[in-house]
Amino acid sequence: MSHASLHDSPLLRACRREPVPYTPVWLMRQAGRYMPEYRAIRAKVPFLELCKTPDLAAEVTVTAVERLGVDAAIIFADILLILEPMGMQLEFSAGDGPVLHNPIRTLADVQRLCDVEPAESLGFVLQAVTTARAALPGHIPLIGFAGAPFTLASYMIEGGGSRDYLRTKTFMYTQPDAWHALMACLSRNLARYLNAQIAAGAQVVQVFDSWVGHLSPFDYRTFVLPHSQAVFASLTPGTPAIHFGTSTGALLELMQEAGGDVIGVDFRVELDHAWQRLGEVSIQGNLDPAVLYAPPGYVQQQVQRILRQAAGRPGHIFNLGHGILPTTPVDTVLALVDAVHTYRA
Repeated sequence: MSHASLHDSPLLRACRREPVPYTPVWLMRQAGRYMPEYRAIRAKVPFLELCKTPDLAAEVTVTAVERLGVDAAIIFADILLILEPMGMQLEFSAGDGPVLHNPIRTLADVQRLCDVEPAESLGFVLQAVTTARAALPGHIPLIGFAGAPFTLASYMIEGGGSRDYLRTKTFMYTQPDAWHALMACLSRNLARYLNAQIAAGAQVVQVFDSWVGHLSPFDYRTFVLPHSQAVFASLTPGTPAIHFGTSTGALLELMQEAGGDVIGVDFRVELDHAWQRLGEVSIQGNLDPAVLYAPPGYVQQQVQRILRQAAGRPGHIFNLGHGILPTTPVDTVLALVDAVHTYRA
């Protein structure tokens, strides 16, 4: 692996706001259910087992890059894996998504949580990172990732996904001491986990705050900001970090304050407006994943529209506004990657 070619890869150059020969592109959930290669493996192996089998996790990570021609790999894992060694009973049930059978309800529940030693309890993720890094071309960066403190706390309190996050918000408002203890525990362990992925071979990390857009700016500032700041401040120096959330149009400046070299924006925010608000920062985004169900010609038009908004600014990484949807046609994804790579202003 050539460290020089990695350092000068378009994705890492964009993270540093340096000129690039073309806009780098990768896609959230690029190694997922829409790919026949992934479905063939999943037909034999349950999701959690796939996550915990390093050779298979590395294989689907690398296969996606080879198939799509994207500019970065992201390790195949799940944001909730860290919760098991912390003491949460995690199950992925068919059709219902993740379920946590012992949700957090009180300060005593928070105090029972364990600190994580990533090399011991999450060694399968670290081995997958090392294996994928060795198998990837020398110029393709590997992205490690974790959930953000708020998003993981919401899963732990709700016991799974939610539409309104009412249990989470009620816990936050009525038990603030327990809330901050939970968030401090998460931020401490998440930083340790991300740094272990960096040490194992990840060149970039992304922090997914998928559900934080359900909060007001006041609540973000009061209940989330210091804890997300703690994660980003604790990361290995020199490793770019991407800070991503959905429905976060009202929170972009606060997310920037929380940290990250690159701010991920979803499709509800115009890219040029995001730059007007945030100033000189790298931005990742932001095609609506549903556009990939349109004909290739329309996909190309929408890619060009977003790239015109980027206007050649240094620091743009093309991505979707959220993950690829499970029934997305692979040919359309290939057309998207080609449209980004061949665009000339």
